[in-house]
Amino acid sequence: MTTTPPACPGPDPQPRAPRRFIVPKGAVDSHAHVIGLPPQYPFVADRAYTPPGASAAEYLAMLDRTGITYGVLVQISVHGTDNRLLMETLAANRTRLRGVAVASLDQPERAYDALRAGGVVGLRINTAHRGGAGLDVLDHYGDLCAEMAWHLQILVQAEELPALAPRLAKLPIPVVIDHMGLVPGREGVKHPGFQALLSLVKDGAWVKLAGASRLAGPAARYEETAPLARALLETAPERCVWGSDWPHVATWDEMPNVGELLDLFAAWVPDAAMRHRVLVENPQLLYGF
Repeated sequence: MTTTPPACPGPDPQPRAPRRFIVPKGAVDSHAHVIGLPPQYPFVADRAYTPPGASAAEYLAMLDRTGITYGVLVQISVHGTDNRLLMETLAANRTRLRGVAVASLDQPERAYDALRAGGVVGLRINTAHRGGAGLDVLDHYGDLCAEMAWHLQILVQAEELPALAPRLAKLPIPVVIDHMGLVPGREGVKHPGFQALLSLVKDGAWVKLAGASRLAGPAARYEETAPLARALLETAPERCVWGSDWPHVATWDEMPNVGELLDLFAAWVPDAAMRHRVLVENPQLLYGF
C-alpha cells in the first residue's frame, strides 16, 4: 500500500518588512523555492513531504513587501530534475532572479547550455530530502560545474559533514553549504558537523545563513542559532550569504514570517556594514547580479 508523504503547511500569507533595520538596496535572498502542482508540474513519488503550491507571483510579492531586491530560486526536491517551473520563472524575471538547478549527469551538452543561458548559476545536491541528487557522483558534478562555470550547492545532514568535508575541499569549483550545515542549534558550535563546516568555510567554501526554523524552534525567536551564525561570520565574512528559505517547506512547527527572520539576522549581525556585505556584496558576487 502506497502512503502519501505528509502534507506541510504553506508560508505566512502576510510577509512583513523587518523592524530592526531597513533592508539595503540591492539585497539578495539567496535561498527560496517556487513550487508547481500536479498534473502540470508532477511531484516525484519518492519524496519526503507534499507541499502546497508556491507561485512566482507570491515569491515576488514577498520580496517587495520585505524590501529585498533580488532572489535566488533553488530547485526543490519534490520536482526532482524537472526544472521547467524554475526555468519559466527565471525567463519571466531575467534581471531579478537567478537559479540553482538539479540536473542529471546524462544530459546532452545543449541541455546544460540552456540552463546556463536561462539564468542558472549552480547545481544542487540534496541528500537531506528524498528527490535530490546523491553524493555517489559528487566528483562528476564537480567536473560538470567546472565546465559550466557553476558552483555546487550541498544540503546534507550535519552528521555527514565530517566524512564529506575532505571530498568537498578537493572540488575545483565554489562549494556552497546550505542552511548552516543543518546543525541543530541546541548542539552548538562544538558539534562535529559544525566544526567540519567551519573548516570548509575557512578554506574557501561559501555558506548560507538560512534555515533557522530548521535548526531551532520558534521559542525565543530561534535564538539558539545565533552562536552558529556568528561563528561562521567570524570565520569567513566574505563568503556568507543570507536566505529566507521561503516558503519554508517541511517546517512542521509555527511558520516563520520573513520579516521575523530578517530581524533575527539583524540580531546575528548588529553591524550595518557587515549586514550590507552579507545581504548585498557577497551574494551579488556569487550569483552574478
